[in-house]
Amino acid sequence: MNQNLLTDTKIMGIINANDDSFFEGSRFRGKDAIDKITSMIQDGAHIIDIGAVSTKPGSLEISQDEELLRIKPICDIIFQKKLYEQVLFSIDSYTPKVIEYALRSGFTIVNDITGLLNDEIASITAKYNATIIIMHMQGKPQTMQKDPVYKNVVAEVDQFFTTQILKAKKFGIQNIILDVGIGFGKTLEHNLILLKNMNHFLHFGHEVLIGASRKSLIDAITPTLTQERLSGTLAIHLDSVKRGATMVRCHDVKEHYQAIKVQESINNI
Repeated sequence: MNQNLLTDTKIMGIINANDDSFFEGSRFRGKDAIDKITSMIQDGAHIIDIGAVSTKPGSLEISQDEELLRIKPICDIIFQKKLYEQVLFSIDSYTPKVIEYALRSGFTIVNDITGLLNDEIASITAKYNATIIIMHMQGKPQTMQKDPVYKNVVAEVDQFFTTQILKAKKFGIQNIILDVGIGFGKTLEHNLILLKNMNHFLHFGHEVLIGASRKSLIDAITPTLTQERLSGTLAIHLDSVKRGATMVRCHDVKEHYQAIKVQESINNI
């Protein structure tokens, strides 16, 4: 029996088809990526999120053609082996050409860090009846961590979601997931405020995703190398699930599956 049928909280595993994502342990290409996907499925993943462009602070943009070149071999194997019948696939991109190729290859979720700002992405997502993940980000990856400022971070993220949900529905997108964008144009204080108020965003009636896996806010709290931030990640994600998040985006699927199962067992007794 597949383990991922046993848990209520959805676990999204991360695969980066590049050489510059901030966590080296998430970088895979070609067959190695497929092996990792298979491993994540066995470990309890409901969704595999695949991206070919680093969005870490200060990361460099690449061309659509280069992004497609990186992601295409993985998409082709997923389609040929019908891996989409075993697990859901999400494309982590804000490039229309790449998103459409992935959706034609059996992907059903679009993880758009720009929060659906591009009308073309909205049209493509609706065309394939895909789910959209609307993430909040202040600025762009290249500059987002240069003194981000909010008068009220919860209110401003809420207003962004209000606007972008209306846009998604206008284009005919039915399935929406919300992501407050931990680490995307936020200081440590902004991140902590959003985490503490995660349940606020449930009023929209859509699933809420938390994605803080191994991010630098953990290092800001207690100086730690990226590869040593699993415990901090689990603390954030379990707390967010208690506050209403129903989807966890993470690098460490097996460890999250165990932690979430234990938490659910305590809650359900």
